[in-house]
Formats: sequence, C-alpha cells, structure tokens
Amino acid sequence: MDQNGHKKSVSVVIPNYNGRKLLELYLSHTFQALNNANIEFEIIIVDDCSKDDSVEYLQKFYPDIVLLRTPVNSGFSMACNEGIKAAKMELILILNSDVKLSTDYFDHLWPYFNDPDTFGVMGQICNMYDDKIQDAARLPKQHGLKLKVEKFYYLNKGERALTLFLSGANALIDAKKLKTLNGFNPLFSPFYCEDLELSLRAWRLNWNCYYEHQAMCRHELSASTKNYKTARWVKMVYFRNRYYLHALHLSGLRLCFWFLQVTLIDLIPKILSGKFWMAKSYFEFLKHLNKIRANRREFAVLMEQHKSTTTIPDIISKITQSIKHKHATWVDV
Repeated sequence: MDQNGHKKSVSVVIPNYNGRKLLELYLSHTFQALNNANIEFEIIIVDDCSKDDSVEYLQKFYPDIVLLRTPVNSGFSMACNEGIKAAKMELILILNSDVKLSTDYFDHLWPYFNDPDTFGVMGQICNMYDDKIQDAARLPKQHGLKLKVEKFYYLNKGERALTLFLSGANALIDAKKLKTLNGFNPLFSPFYCEDLELSLRAWRLNWNCYYEHQAMCRHELSASTKNYKTARWVKMVYFRNRYYLHALHLSGLRLCFWFLQVTLIDLIPKILSGKFWMAKSYFEFLKHLNKIRANRREFAVLMEQHKSTTTIPDIISKITQSIKHKHATWVDV
C-alpha cells in the first residue's frame, strides 16, 4: 500500500459527558498526533450536559477548541451529530474521550482516502495499559437472519482489511460522505449499535469501510459509559438498538422471518426465564415502528440517487470474499 497518500485536513469530534478526568488524561495526546501529522485541523468537543467541571476545564486549558453544548443530555449519537454539522475540514475523526492516540496515528491512514469509494478507516484499539487488542477488523456473519460479528482479524502490513463497521471510538471518515448520511441515526441514542448502523448505510451506498492495524490507539475500557444508570438498563438499550438495526436494513421475507426468529426464539424464552428487561427492549422497539418506516423511506431515496441495490448479504459476501486468498491473523477479544 502506498504510504504517501495525500494528507487532508481533519475535524476531530469528541462527545463528552462528565469526562473531565478523561479529557485531562488523553486530550493532549490527540493534539500531539494532529500536530505530528502537520495538517490543518480543528477539535470540536460536544459537551452533553455534563454535571462535572468539564466545560470549565476546557475553557481554562483548551480555549482554542470549538466547544459546543447540548441543551439536554441526549447521548453519543446526537452529541456527535452536533459536532459533525459544525465540522469544516475534509475528514472527520469521531473519537471517544477515553481514547489515547499514538503519536503517528494518522501516518498510515492517508492512502485510503485516495480511493473515491472509501467511506472511512479505523485503527487498532488496544488496552490502555497492555497490548491486548480490544478491536480490529470485524468479519460479519448471519445467525439465522440476525447480523453478527463472527471474528476479529487483521492482515499483513500493506494489505487493506475491510471491516463490517467502523468503531465509534476512533473512526476517520470522509466528511462529505458522512454528512450525506446525516451522521448517526438519533434513534440509537444514547449509545450502542449506532456505529454499526452508520457503516451499514455506507456499505449499502457502495462505500468501503477499512481497518488499519498500523494505526494504533489505546482505550480505557468502559470509561465513557459507566456513568449511565444500571446494568439492566444498559442491556435493555443494547437489545432495543439491535432490533432497530435489523428492522432498518432487512426487507421482504428476510424481515418477516427475522421478526419470527427474534420473537419465538429470543424474546419468549428470555421472558419465561425471568429476563423481563428483554420484553421492555422489544416494546420500546415496537413504539418506534413509525420512525423506522420513515427512516427506511428516506434511505431508499438515497439509495436510488446512488443507483444502489446493495443488501446485507451482499455486504457479508464482499467482506468475506476479500480475505479468501489472504493470510488473516485472527484476534481473540
């Protein structure tokens, strides 16, 4: 792979909720990586109604950043969308506040954007205090009609690895394409699955999502979500959003059979075993069917404009076929 790709300007969008300590630990490393890249850049931090002193800290120590404040706490998707709307550069880096970029993070990413079909690229995510990999390229599969991530992998240096989706923790994305998709779907607020759903929309417009193993960052696991309510509530949100995902991207008989699968095989047994939060997930999903239908209609228009008929099975086939004759290293995460 050509390591001399044309550099582009970058807007970094960081959502923040009660993350003052994380900003103090990791924001300077983001500046260092950007300065080392020798590019034009801006950092946009969207404060999502923090109750700590995040805003005061940023105003005192980072007066040159773009600081946006949401009127109500809305979660990752909507906070990011505010930053995406405000971004002025050619590329947008969606970055968690609990991520530490390596000093050469951007060096390996520029060549991807020489390709007009690139939507975005993510780097390797490993633990903050050791080199265990948390996230790599994701190989998709279907379990019945449910979309799953089968394995995590990376390829030899110089080979491009397609990934089912770009992690919301560190995703460098073509700004024009991201704005064409209107950013993350706000249905998925406050968090979970929004990055997968965004990437599926990109794939369905025939834009590619990549993983670059040489671009590394470190992640403080669960640091940015631990402030939210109870574990049971978090599980409810996760499964509700999984329902949204499939209802948005399956169609025809696949959609019908998926409803049967999740109702008869997943939902009913879990309720009978006392996992009532699953029922709440399901009924929260049903409450928003009208919004889901509206989303589907809007995206159908976009697909028609891009002359695309790409489906979930097409995406799975493209990614799995791309590594068929390559040596993939599988990652135990």
